[in-house]
Amino acid sequence: MRKLLIFISVFCFITAWGQGKDSTFENANAAYNAGQFENAVILYKKILDNGQHSAELYFNLANTYYRLNQVGESIFYFEKAKQLNPNDQDILVNSAFAQNMAIDAVEVLPKSQITQWKEKTIGLLSQEGWAYFAVFLIWLLVLFWGIYLWNKVPIVKRTFFLLTIVSALLLMGSLSIAFIKSSNAEETTYGILFNQKIEVWAEPNSRAEVLFLLHEGTKVQMLDQLQEWQKIRIANGSEGWIKNGKVRSLKGFK
Repeated sequence: MRKLLIFISVFCFITAWGQGKDSTFENANAAYNAGQFENAVILYKKILDNGQHSAELYFNLANTYYRLNQVGESIFYFEKAKQLNPNDQDILVNSAFAQNMAIDAVEVLPKSQITQWKEKTIGLLSQEGWAYFAVFLIWLLVLFWGIYLWNKVPIVKRTFFLLTIVSALLLMGSLSIAFIKSSNAEETTYGILFNQKIEVWAEPNSRAEVLFLLHEGTKVQMLDQLQEWQKIRIANGSEGWIKNGKVRSLKGFK
């Protein structure tokens, strides 16, 4: 929610770091096209270390790791790209290819139509996208209200009064969605497993039953932690505890 408030409070500020023109980004792309994948990774990571991030950057980095057959890294950065641009078809298609490299084929639990509709609506834009959309609606709301007050023609006043109401309703809806998306992001933490192979236990002790095995590249939801033990849930709803798990959180910008 704090991120949303920052966007709203500085809605007149437009950020554009010009990644496409950045020399480091161009050099990284050139290294990738030349097949110098290790060098490309170094250059892409340098951009991340400078605090710059975008769906395109994560996408290119994921593709580079895919070429290096590093399944965990590839899946991790495709997931990061999807967070910023969830409906990009290139990201979705290449992410599916990367998932095919993973050993664990975890079936996703079926969802009701209402849940699917809700997730599709929330997923139309990223959290930043909904914030920018709210900013756009604020400008429209101010514009329509100003025209309504200024204009003296009855039919024009009625038209822009209606447009003002519609804009206000859309603004409230977009803010609500952004709030829900922000709350979900704060309450739910996902990560990518980087252990080559790890046992999942019924309880956080080595005397418990081993439920199943997981491998590098599996996406897990992190539920709890007890010393060196982590409680996780996978996409099919199965839960358990892993010991000394190398799980890299998808939160943050690296």
